[in-house]
Amino acid sequence: MERILIIGCCGAGKSTLAKKLAERLDLPVVHLDALFWRDGWKSVPTEEFDALLAKELEKPRWIIDGNYNRTLLTRLRRADTVIFLDYPRIVSLAGVVKRYLKNRGKTRSDVGGDCPEKLDFPFLKFVWGYNKKYRKYYRELLAGADVKSYIFRSRGQTRKFIEKLKES
Repeated sequence: MERILIIGCCGAGKSTLAKKLAERLDLPVVHLDALFWRDGWKSVPTEEFDALLAKELEKPRWIIDGNYNRTLLTRLRRADTVIFLDYPRIVSLAGVVKRYLKNRGKTRSDVGGDCPEKLDFPFLKFVWGYNKKYRKYYRELLAGADVKSYIFRSRGQTRKFIEKLKES
């Protein structure tokens, strides 16, 4: 496990898991949101994002958290491990609400620029519909990929995985 991708719905805990794995495995973390967002939730141009991502992918060791489906296949080709946090939508929805309440008005460390935490109906609707839209695609993609894949259906499964890493 030298090049790990973490994917899953917003609020599932991708960034939190990335930080925990980085501690255990002594790997650098790359948050795609930090590459993508600039002050005021303005996205970087596509070419700039792709160049920043390519630079990170060239490195021999990393954990990258985030979906950004447009670049998923590129990242998948460089990864040796993928962790898909495939939680029920209510878990992810609760995660984004909890994150909002904890960080309201502040910018999280895993987001680029000055982007105060926000929560609105379109975002909640996206989270609610995420599994219906993406679950099958991610599962089929991982089934056909030449990479070690872990699919966790609950936070408990994810915790047990981290505990096993502590033991080894």
